[in-house]
Amino acid sequence: SRRSYKNTGETVPVLGFGLMRLPQKDGKIDYPAAETMVDLAMKSGCNYFDTAYIYHGGESEKFAGDILSRYPRESFYLASKMTVWIADSPSDIERIFQEQLERCHTDYFDYYLLHSVNESVWQKSLDFKVLDFLKQKKAAGRIRKLGFSFHDTPEFLRKVIAAYPWDFAQIQLNYLDWELSRAGEQYEILTQAGVPVIIMEPVRGGALASLCPEANALLKGAAPDLGIASWALRYAASLPNVLCVLSGMSDETQLLDNIGTFSPLNCLTEREQNILSQAIEVHKKYLAVPCTGCRYCMPCPSGVAIPENFSLYNHYKVYGGKWQFQAKYKEFEDSARASACVSCGKCALHCPQKIDIPKMLKQVDAEVR
Repeated sequence: SRRSYKNTGETVPVLGFGLMRLPQKDGKIDYPAAETMVDLAMKSGCNYFDTAYIYHGGESEKFAGDILSRYPRESFYLASKMTVWIADSPSDIERIFQEQLERCHTDYFDYYLLHSVNESVWQKSLDFKVLDFLKQKKAAGRIRKLGFSFHDTPEFLRKVIAAYPWDFAQIQLNYLDWELSRAGEQYEILTQAGVPVIIMEPVRGGALASLCPEANALLKGAAPDLGIASWALRYAASLPNVLCVLSGMSDETQLLDNIGTFSPLNCLTEREQNILSQAIEVHKKYLAVPCTGCRYCMPCPSGVAIPENFSLYNHYKVYGGKWQFQAKYKEFEDSARASACVSCGKCALHCPQKIDIPKMLKQVDAEVR
C-alpha cells in the first residue's frame, strides 16, 4: 500500500524500513543478511529507508550508501537526520551533513530531519542556526523535504511548528503511547497544521510484538492468522494523516510479516478497535520500564548494558519466572549489570522516553536480589 504526499503525484510506501535495528554479527551489521532484507523490501515496493548519523555507531548510513547505491537513485526514498546534540560548534553542522552525503553515496536526501527535537535540542539548534543551514541546503537541492523528529510535549510541539512551514514531522506513536506519551495530542496538532506525519516506534521497539499472555489471547482469539505486531502496525497506519509507518526490522521474518500486513493494508475495523482497547487495558497492568531499546542512552561510561537490563526486566515483569530472570542477569558481565550504575545521569539526558534511568536500574538491581 502507498500514500500520496499531500495529494501530489509522489507516493510513499505506508511501510517504511527503519535502519536502526539491522541484523548484527559480532557486534557489526550483518551485511549479507541486511542486504537480503533491503533487496526483499525493494522488490516488495517498500522503498523508504530511514537512517541517522548515530545509528549502529555510525555504520547505518554507510550501509545504506553501500547497498542502496546499487539501485537507481530515483527508485527509493532516503531519509536521514541532523543529530544536533553531538555538535560542539556551528561548523560541526556542515561537517556532519557533508559526511552523511558521503556515507550515503548521494548528493541529496529525499527526507531530512532535525533529529529528536526537545527543548534542549531546539535551543542548541537556534544557537547554532541549524534551521537556517538546513533551509539553505533545501534551497540548493540537497534536501527535498525538511522535517523533524520529536520527543517532547504537545505544548512545545506547537512552538516548533510555528517556527517554519515544515514538510513533515516524525513522532513516536503507537496504541500505548497514544495516551501514555500524549502521542494522540501530537498527532492532532500536526494534522490541524496540515503537516503529514511519519510514525516511528509503532511496535515500541518490539515491545508490542508480544503482550502479556491474557492480552495476546484476546488478539489471537479475534484474528488467529495475524501476528500480534500487525495490530500495532495497522493501528498506526489506520490514522488518515499518516504518510508512512517506520518499522525497525531486524530479521527477514519480521520484514516478510510486516510486508504481508501492508499488502494490502486493511485498516482496523470498529470491532477490532474495541478488542484492541480491551487488550491494552489488560497489558497496562504489566508495564515496567517504558524502554523502546533505541540505545540513545548508550554507551554508558560505566559499561552498563542499559537496554538489555530493561528488556530482561520487562520480560520478567510480563511473564514471571524469577529464577530465569536472575540466571540471565548473572550472565551479564559485572560492568554490564544494573548494579554497576554510578548514577552519573548522562544516559537520562538523551532518553526520548524521559525515563529516570539510574532510578530504574536500581529497581532492576533490587528486584534481582
